[in-house]
This record gives sequence, structure tokens and C-alpha cells, in this order.
Amino acid sequence: MKNGWQRKQLGELAELKGRIGWRGLTAKEYTKSGPLFLSVHSLNYGDYVDFRDAFHISEARYDESPEIMLQKDDVLICKDGAGIGKVGIVGLLPDRATINSSLLHIRCGESILPKFLYLCLSSPYFQKIVNSRLNGATTPHLYQRDIKEFPVVLPPLPEQQRIVGILDEAFEDVATAKVNAEKNVQNARALFESHLQSIFTQRGDGWDRVTLETLLERGWIEGHLDGNHGGDYPRKEEFISEGVPYISANCLDDDQVEMSRAKYLSPARAALLRKGIAKDRDVLFAHNATVGPVAVIHTDEERIILGTSLTYYRCNRAYILPEYLAHYMRSFEFKSQYLQVMRQSTRNQVPITKQREFFHVIPPLDEQKIIVGQLDGLFMSGRRLATIYQRKLAALEELKKSLLHQAFTGEL
Repeated sequence: MKNGWQRKQLGELAELKGRIGWRGLTAKEYTKSGPLFLSVHSLNYGDYVDFRDAFHISEARYDESPEIMLQKDDVLICKDGAGIGKVGIVGLLPDRATINSSLLHIRCGESILPKFLYLCLSSPYFQKIVNSRLNGATTPHLYQRDIKEFPVVLPPLPEQQRIVGILDEAFEDVATAKVNAEKNVQNARALFESHLQSIFTQRGDGWDRVTLETLLERGWIEGHLDGNHGGDYPRKEEFISEGVPYISANCLDDDQVEMSRAKYLSPARAALLRKGIAKDRDVLFAHNATVGPVAVIHTDEERIILGTSLTYYRCNRAYILPEYLAHYMRSFEFKSQYLQVMRQSTRNQVPITKQREFFHVIPPLDEQKIIVGQLDGLFMSGRRLATIYQRKLAALEELKKSLLHQAFTGEL
């Protein structure tokens, strides 16, 4: 530790307060206006506490807990639930505000800057301590008495200010780089979408606009349009570590099937299922809960069992290529059809009976091959770019962690 730095307990540097239970407060008491009532959701939008998800409570409920009425530069930490360990600092207050019982309110004393404390609590150094308190806990919870004892490495105030300045500037650059990376990914996706739409809105001679039912009747698609097991849905306890793959909508990334997310059934159990059995180069469509992702499955497995959230289309390749059908099903022309069905229902799904009525635009096979070549090239370029920028985003996150580590070990 550097000369002049001290090791203090958090309780020596700041005042910590929390809501004492709910004091009988329930969601039924939330009001349309009045003082703001914050939960962990307000810590989800960056350094500063965000008030967009805050509820409102009555004046009486606000006044009963003066010790947790928020002020500018107060620091909040989540001590309960899924967001445990999240931290935020209060900036400009849009109105009077207080916190629910999942948050702890920290008000700094004169020897520590609020932004320095916030950065300290956000650092890997502090989060490692938080995680150590949670290991083995049945219900994740940080006790106020333990938080008061958390060690803080404290430099003099001028040094705190210097560290905050360096980190603020560095994090601003990181944030700009992340925005640019995300924008580049979006631009690549927009280029593909634009080309996709132009193909299906400027179609040439020989293109046919037919319903899937018509395709089935004319024999252009063989086999099944299927996506359920007739009530014979596998139970959770029937899944095993290896066997016949079983996939659901969460395995589709709108361009490929992520088999790493598959579950497995025993061959004997899989043999009892008569529907929802996909094979190599079937086109899969997520039609329930998560609606829209499309992918062509490539597999050496004899059969892939589909969950009830997926439909498979098996193409007669003499008339329609699976890759062409998948691209068409990503187009706005196709999406507009299932979105209209969803708007007419309270359920987030597209029934198979409705899918049979959707029209599909089919050019001659030679033209399908040309279109697939063009779109596959754009699709793969976009995916490679997305992968590069995802790695860049991960590297930027690691850079933030590294800077925080250096700051609170005296290396910055």
C-alpha cells in the first residue's frame, strides 16, 4: 500500500442505512404521483441511478423513513435478490426519492469522495469480497453489519480526486468505443436487411406467390410442417447428459442452431415421440414465446427432437432450397404476416394452422441459388463482423476491470 494510504472499514467512512422491512408497505399502495420509490432496476443503466423504472408512494410513506431520503451523491448498493452487489450513485434528483428494502443507502463522510467510493464498490476488488460472502448462501443476502466492515483502501482526498479524474476520462473513452462497436454491428445487420428487402420487393419474371398449403398440395414441400408432440411433452426429469438431441427456440440465433444449448433424451424416450422430429437441412422457425428466429439445421444426427416452440419445414429440394426459404422467412414480407397474426391474439405465438396460410415467394431454382449465394455472403460477413466487435466489447469490459483493479491497489 502506498505511503499515506490507509485501510479503513466502510462504516468508519460513511453512514449506512436501509429500509427496516416494508413497514406494511405493499404494491397496492403505489400511487400515480408523489415521491419516487426506487428498486434495483434503477441501478441497471450505468454509473448514475436512473429513475425511469421508479414507482411512486404517498407523502406519508415517504415521511416515515427520513433516514433513507435520498440526496445528490448518495451511493446505493443492492443487498438482496438477483441484482445483489450492483451499485449506483445518485446524480440530479428529479423529485424526492427513497428506496425499497432491497437497497442500502450510503452517505459519505468528509474523508471519502462519493464518486471514489462508488468506483471502489464497483471494482473487482470489492465485488470479489461480495461474492465471498455469498458462496454457499441459500438465499443471497448482504447484511448491513457485514457491509460496514468491508475494507476500503483509502488514499488522501487529492489522490482520490486524481484517481476519479483518470477513471472518468478512461471510462468515457471506453463508453464511446463501445457505442461505435455496437453501431458497426447494427450497420452490418442493416446492410443485410436492406439487400434482403430489395430482393423480395423487386422480384423478376417467373416468381410464384403461393401459400404453404399450396406448396404441400403441389408437392413442393415434402414431409411435414410440424412443431409439437401431441401432448407427449418430455418432463424435466427425463432429460439426461447425452443421447438424442432436444432443442427449443432458445437454440436458434436467427442464422444458426446452437447445439451447445441442446438437452438430451434417451433413445428409448425419443422413440416414443412421433412428431416434431427434424433432420439435416430442415428449416426451423421459432413460433412460440420467442417468435421469429429462423435457421437451417446442419447435423449428422439421424433425428433432432424439437420442443413445442419450434416448427420445421422440410423442403423438396427439386423445387425450393432450404437456405432460400430461411432467407425469405427473415424478410419483412414474411415477418409482416406473422406479426399480423400476433396482433390479433393475446398469446405470443403463431399457430401452425396459421403458418399453413402464409404465402411464400418462390423464384425458379437457378435464381434461388444465385440469391442464396448473395445473401449467404452478406450474412457471413455480418456475422464475422459481429463476432469481431463482440470480442472488442468483451476486451473493453476487461479494460475497465483492469483499470479499477489498478486504481484500488495503488498502481494507477
